[in-house]
Amino acid sequence: MTDVVMDLNADLAEGYGRWVLTDDEAMLELVTSANVACGFHAGDPGIMRRVCDTAVERGVRIGAQVSYRDLAGFGRRAMNVPADELADEVTYQIGALQVFARAAGADVVYVKPHGALYNRVVADPEQAAAVAKGTRRADSGLAVLCLPGSALHRAAAEEGLPVVAEAFADRAYTSAATLVPRGTPGAVISDPDQVVWQAVSLARDGHTTALTGERVQIRARSLCLHGDTPGAVDLALRVRTALRDAGVRLEAFV
Repeated sequence: MTDVVMDLNADLAEGYGRWVLTDDEAMLELVTSANVACGFHAGDPGIMRRVCDTAVERGVRIGAQVSYRDLAGFGRRAMNVPADELADEVTYQIGALQVFARAAGADVVYVKPHGALYNRVVADPEQAAAVAKGTRRADSGLAVLCLPGSALHRAAAEEGLPVVAEAFADRAYTSAATLVPRGTPGAVISDPDQVVWQAVSLARDGHTTALTGERVQIRARSLCLHGDTPGAVDLALRVRTALRDAGVRLEAFV
């Protein structure tokens, strides 16, 4: 078998105060990169600190999961934020997480938008440029994790930032290789066997099947699993095992 290397990332630290959403401890045993919520859609200082501490203990890379300022909507509501303001908010979120990462003995090494912001910067050049600008201002060496071929992919490259293409094991794709909107039936894949199949197909062969039946080519270096889906830990374990059985070596991209 040809040696294939894949990063496995998950959205973590997505709680707030007494409200807990993700099993961070368990997921950090399984992933190679952690997208840590920075307080704008979820996450608080204590959660951010604990996730950074545990990630460093387990050799997991730390990434800033930046979002629109939308705690009530979990960052999944469409918002119109002026570009300069968005760039400032991206820088702010990265900086907040960087303090905890460095206290734990590591650094934030990449940035990934969350929710509505992730979807917006697929096709919106202005918002994508703001995310890239805010990221570079925080640290010009930060990698940007995003959908391949997206507006953010281009904007980050123009800012001189390393770009890492990402695919999703548990989200359905359109025939244009973009994510099916969450409000559409079937947008989130609930069948564990289908999630495992898509993970292996994306990692080994660089393609999957769109929700409408077409074959879609997606070349990625990182594969995302959502930590807030029911049974996320068991599913992540199945995906990790299946990838290794398929000859995929799990390794962080930075």
